[in-house]
Amino acid sequence: MTRRHLTIVVLLLLCSLLNRGSDAAESNRPDLALDATTKEQGAFFVATVNGSSSRPDLWFNGESFAMFRQNDGSYRALVPVENMLKPGSYALLAKSNGWKEKIPVQVTSNNLPVQKIWLDKKTNSLKATKEEKAQVKAALKTVSESKLWSDLFSYPSQGRKSSPFGVKRSYNGAPVSSYHKGIDIAVPQGTPVLSPAKGNIVLTGYEAERFHVHGNTVIIDHGQGLTSIYMHLHSISINEGDIVSKGDKIGSVGSTGISTGAHLHWGVYLYGTSVDPELFVRNIY
Repeated sequence: MTRRHLTIVVLLLLCSLLNRGSDAAESNRPDLALDATTKEQGAFFVATVNGSSSRPDLWFNGESFAMFRQNDGSYRALVPVENMLKPGSYALLAKSNGWKEKIPVQVTSNNLPVQKIWLDKKTNSLKATKEEKAQVKAALKTVSESKLWSDLFSYPSQGRKSSPFGVKRSYNGAPVSSYHKGIDIAVPQGTPVLSPAKGNIVLTGYEAERFHVHGNTVIIDHGQGLTSIYMHLHSISINEGDIVSKGDKIGSVGSTGISTGAHLHWGVYLYGTSVDPELFVRNIY
């Protein structure tokens, strides 16, 4: 073999080694995956990052979302699509130690109708107190590390759904100003309300203690940004700090706060944003 041929062989070997190193580095890079790239208003994206040695940063629509390490070593976040978010093109962006990846997504309309609600003068004059709003907001935005739920959610009470999640609402003929951030279940006063999944009681609020709008209220932290709320209760059976399992009684149905009759308002939130509770009844996350 001539010196020239030897030089060529050495160069080819070096190129092969460099390419192998580049391929290995590429294969060791993190990877962002989504359960879908199109979601309706009021739903959520399941974002997963594999191959990251540390907690990635995740953004959607200008807001950051904590990701949580799963048993398989991946990091995951359930990223809410706010019910009033304008349909169109968006993106989810993840970053970790110099790596970043962006996935374009679409948000579509859920095409839900407007619900007209008529309140009497006394009920219509009720306003949420500062304490009530602050406590409820803080509790619903609870973000804890441990994932407490493990299977399908159950309905907290069995009965007729008198109002679905997401419908826009007009009160006493006024322009639409909000939407229904949960499901109303119409059942008689005193009907038991059961926890739909394991969680930590982070708030118990009482109408007698200035919860004028929400009425007697319970909020449960299920972990990793997922919380649930139970409003207008007649009675509350648990205390803040209690750990409840799926099926445990947390109270009974009532008509406290702003309510036109005995029913349970059940809401589910991700990072403080309301999403359709029935998504957790139909699918395991």
